[in-house]
Amino acid sequence: MSGANYYRHGGRVDEAAKQFPDATLPWIDLSTGINPHAWAGPRADFAALRRLPDPAETAALEKAAAAAFNVADPAMVVAIPGAEAGLRLLPGLTGAASVGILLPTYGGHAEAWATAGREIRAASLEAPPDTAALVIVNPNNPDGRTVPPDHLRSLVTETRLLIVDESFGEVTPDLSVAPHAHDRLIVLRSFGKFYGLAGVRLGFIIAGPAIIAQVRAAFGDWPVSAEALAAGTEAYANHAWAEATRARLRQESERLDLMLGRAGLALLGGTTLFRLCATSHAASWFTHLARHGILIRPFAQQQDWLRFGLPGTEAEWTRLEAALQQGLS
Repeated sequence: MSGANYYRHGGRVDEAAKQFPDATLPWIDLSTGINPHAWAGPRADFAALRRLPDPAETAALEKAAAAAFNVADPAMVVAIPGAEAGLRLLPGLTGAASVGILLPTYGGHAEAWATAGREIRAASLEAPPDTAALVIVNPNNPDGRTVPPDHLRSLVTETRLLIVDESFGEVTPDLSVAPHAHDRLIVLRSFGKFYGLAGVRLGFIIAGPAIIAQVRAAFGDWPVSAEALAAGTEAYANHAWAEATRARLRQESERLDLMLGRAGLALLGGTTLFRLCATSHAASWFTHLARHGILIRPFAQQQDWLRFGLPGTEAEWTRLEAALQQGLS
């Protein structure tokens, strides 16, 4: 587990393959929280890839996304090339000189505000810091912590704006504050995690007119690709697929909990797309599973934590269960 990049993001299979050249193949990547059962609907045709996207196609995507997010006015929803691009943009758009971040959480938020030269403070729900902005990931990555919508809305004041990252919001739609967004309550959404198409690079910012205008100016006339337009518009319109997928993820996360528990790993939380465990032997478990060609997510600041995504096929479930049952030597 010596590779530092393992601690920053999931999805470092190439790096793992170099560190563990004798691992069982093919590799199973459980290091991310991306749905292994991806949306498989219509994609962009070749003709769409050969021309610039039409603004009407972007508007149609934003309308479909707004309906999926229960946002009444599609003008409050702007498509961006991934939620990561949005969170990197927000320090400059908001002009906030200081930010509180509810920790532990996804490290990209602190990176974005630090790069922008802003003051960063650790935040708590009980006593939010006296900062110009507050960032909360809900549900949280990696521990699945949730904050009720009414509590979130109460955190917005005349001197403090709130950014809520709902990148995993599709699994807990009742927690979303997207319907209540305005220029001091800004919401980030991600397409790739729940719909299993992270490489499409599609996300959204939901906010009031002043923030939305700045986002549109930042990304110009063609903010997302033809692939993002085609996949996103069709997927967001298919509410039945979303409901069926939520049910499937609930069942599979319960199955994973049982496997992890039998291996002696203590469940700390998570969402139905990933589970967070604690063990005093985290480094040994990481190495053990990597030698079996299974990549999971370790953490630098919490060295007894491990995060597991969901296997995608029955063969992957079988391999994970066998490796867990074998235990540490």
